[in-house]
Amino acid sequence: MSELLNTSIWQGLLIPFAGTTLGAACVFFMKKELNPLVQRSLTGFAAGVMVAASIWSLLIPAMEQSADMGSFAFIPAVAGFWLGILFLLLLDHITPHIHMYSQEQEGPRCSFSKTMMLVLAVIIHNIPEGMAVGVVYASWQAGVSEISLAAATALSIGIAIQNFPEGAIISMPLKSAGISTSKAFGWGMFSGAVEPLAGILTIIFASLVIPVLPYMLSFAAGAMLYVVVEELIPEMSTGTHSDMGTIMFAVGFSLMMTLDVALG
Repeated sequence: MSELLNTSIWQGLLIPFAGTTLGAACVFFMKKELNPLVQRSLTGFAAGVMVAASIWSLLIPAMEQSADMGSFAFIPAVAGFWLGILFLLLLDHITPHIHMYSQEQEGPRCSFSKTMMLVLAVIIHNIPEGMAVGVVYASWQAGVSEISLAAATALSIGIAIQNFPEGAIISMPLKSAGISTSKAFGWGMFSGAVEPLAGILTIIFASLVIPVLPYMLSFAAGAMLYVVVEELIPEMSTGTHSDMGTIMFAVGFSLMMTLDVALG
């Protein structure tokens, strides 16, 4: 394990978790729940980051790694992409959860509290992000020329930036619902803990099956884009009409694209 996870990889895996934790810590400094317009803006920003990361950090490198397949270099990217979509679709159907702006439970019926189901919804969301970071670092560790340490770090930083508002979006409503500040912070931080865990498991698997890396990169992209389309875009469009969600989507997309190209 220590050989697989050197200092650079540990740091890369923990950067997104730190973003979620810092966002969740907003409950100690903010007395009121985030304004709905602010929440939609932050959700749009997160969606933009995830879409750009899926393209520049995952799908394009997956096709570049498969360049020796010639005109069929798209096959690993398409196959992995669909596996990621279907994996998240399966998780969505077998995990009881509820989205932030909905009162309708999704997945199998159970007696979980609303708090737990809100956290489970965020955990489903965070799994592909952790996998994305893990597979990019696994590719760098395997010596894949298309992915540098700087590019992997750029992805970690980009996801950490969009995790900051996510941490606040999960912890602030819990505090407003009557949960103590410390518990609201704990749930917000816990929702992000799945990311380094998913990253570690992805790195371990990738180290055993190196040729599958292009499929895993596109798998993570498909899973992240499923979250964007199924969850983030509807949430950034709820309530009174506003262009802020769309504008912040463009800001997040531009920032992640810039990070990946400038640091990659």
